[in-house]
Amino acid sequence: MNAPLLEFDDFKLHFDTFDGCYQALDGVTLSVAPGEALGIVGETGCGKSVTAKSVLGLVPSPPARVAGGDLRYRGRSLLGLDEAAMRRIRGVEIAMIFQDPMTYLNPLFTIGDQMSAVIAAHDAGKPRGQRRDARQRRAHATEMLARVHLPNPDTQLTRYPHQLSGGQRQRVLIAMALSGSPSLLIADEPTTALDVTIQAQILDLLDELRRDLGLAILLISHDLGVISRVCDRVAVMYAGTVVETAPVQALFDAPRHPYTRGLLASVPHPRRPAQMPVGIPGYVPNLLHPPAGCRFQARCPSAAAACTVKRPPSVELAPGHSAACLLLTPAAATAGGRVHAA
Repeated sequence: MNAPLLEFDDFKLHFDTFDGCYQALDGVTLSVAPGEALGIVGETGCGKSVTAKSVLGLVPSPPARVAGGDLRYRGRSLLGLDEAAMRRIRGVEIAMIFQDPMTYLNPLFTIGDQMSAVIAAHDAGKPRGQRRDARQRRAHATEMLARVHLPNPDTQLTRYPHQLSGGQRQRVLIAMALSGSPSLLIADEPTTALDVTIQAQILDLLDELRRDLGLAILLISHDLGVISRVCDRVAVMYAGTVVETAPVQALFDAPRHPYTRGLLASVPHPRRPAQMPVGIPGYVPNLLHPPAGCRFQARCPSAAAACTVKRPPSVELAPGHSAACLLLTPAAATAGGRVHAA
């Protein structure tokens, strides 16, 4: 069994606001193995993007502060690293692509200028004799654009972002992320602004890069279809907590947490077109004043009185499959698994 590449160990991240402490992440425990694709899925505001940005130190502090736990890369804690140490990891060991490519590409500079600047930033930490000159940086940029199947890469380097389609801009961002030869690629909603055909192309590209380069991928999405297409395992997040983790097929075939079942029931099923999707009633809790016990309790159809006072532990249900629900604890199983709605 390979040691994890990335580990969240009971990680807690809070934001200090004028209204109080916003408990954005509360005890997140996750791991990504070398070469693995892990998906994180959940409703808007559940903490997916904050989890990803925490890895690279992209969450501003203040107002954010780590309230507990640890975050490790290759066994080394990323917490407390100074900016110089983080720069040696950011983009080189761990890279990230974002959901809106137009926002992260400067409209005033050509693609070639922006890619060369990124490559130069990666080279800044190397000995002077190993740094690439302008010609070598441009050649590497061309190679990266060809690697992500962007046609006529030499020509693309001379273009500005507005001259490219959304899918082409996303490929440019992927090429930038790969230019430092990272071991872990974090993809935050990489297909959100793209049409279905282009989405499929980008997902196929990520899967190809993972196989060819041995990349580990942390893929964040609210789209269960995207997760099922690319990932080996999936973690379901709700209100800053991980409620279920499982291999992708096991999660879709036999979801165990009530929230996971609610998510799947809210999506149209291609083999059951007559079956209407069912939404999850209620609202996500206010994390300025999160409920005691299970954070899903107010929306859960199976909630019991104990759910309002006791935080559910994560229970291993099968190898690689765990869920945090009091219904799944040994005590509940002994009682026959009967939990009455609150």
